[in-house]
Amino acid sequence: MSDISAASRRSVDEVQAHRGASSVAPENTIAAFRAAREQGARWVELDVALLGDGTLAVIHDPTLDRTSSAKGSLAGIGRSDLDGIDAGAWFGPQFRGEKLPTFEQALVALGELGLNVNVEIKQHAHHKSLEQLTGAVHAALQQRNRQTQVMISSFDATALAAMGQLDSDYALAMLWNDLPSDWQTVLAAIPAKAIHLNYRHLSFAILEATRSRDIMVRAWTCNSPEKLAPFWAEGLAGVITDDPQRYLS
Repeated sequence: MSDISAASRRSVDEVQAHRGASSVAPENTIAAFRAAREQGARWVELDVALLGDGTLAVIHDPTLDRTSSAKGSLAGIGRSDLDGIDAGAWFGPQFRGEKLPTFEQALVALGELGLNVNVEIKQHAHHKSLEQLTGAVHAALQQRNRQTQVMISSFDATALAAMGQLDSDYALAMLWNDLPSDWQTVLAAIPAKAIHLNYRHLSFAILEATRSRDIMVRAWTCNSPEKLAPFWAEGLAGVITDDPQRYLS
């Protein structure tokens, strides 16, 4: 029997698996994306950043320390180093040997799994330029399976604006921990029609204000459906969660 009420159960378009199903598999790996699909998800959120040689990799942090067998900055490695990096054993011995994927490899896997993607663009100090980063993301996305729907998100409004200039069809979402007072000005300048907000700062007032301006709001990273239950009827558009099955089953 499901551990959520029928009222809390969401559609596959409302639920995004945060870095894949990262509650049961190592984040930002093919294993996590596969687990998300097995849990019923149709959207995954993942992070992209550049390695020192310009390769676009799927990883959250600017260093390898937390989520791999290696140490040091992403600036110090390139594509040829990836085969020697274990991105799974830190999470559990059953994932030993899981690779740190390039963005291109991740997109191939997502296409095979029938998953859509929310690409969070991470800007790090070692990146040479915003143009290098956004250009690499855009180029990779042009090679994806055309059935794979794409959303772009970032805490950096300039990165979102740059992606929108590369392709006006990209769905853009501004990431915030808490909603700033100038949120309307920021969104209009990008322009973007969605906000991804820390669920702890979600409120009925925010949903009322955004709904009246035709702005979608998704909450991150909430693993407890009951905490969001009151907000769906008020216009909450989605959730980004480590545990998608809790909303889908």
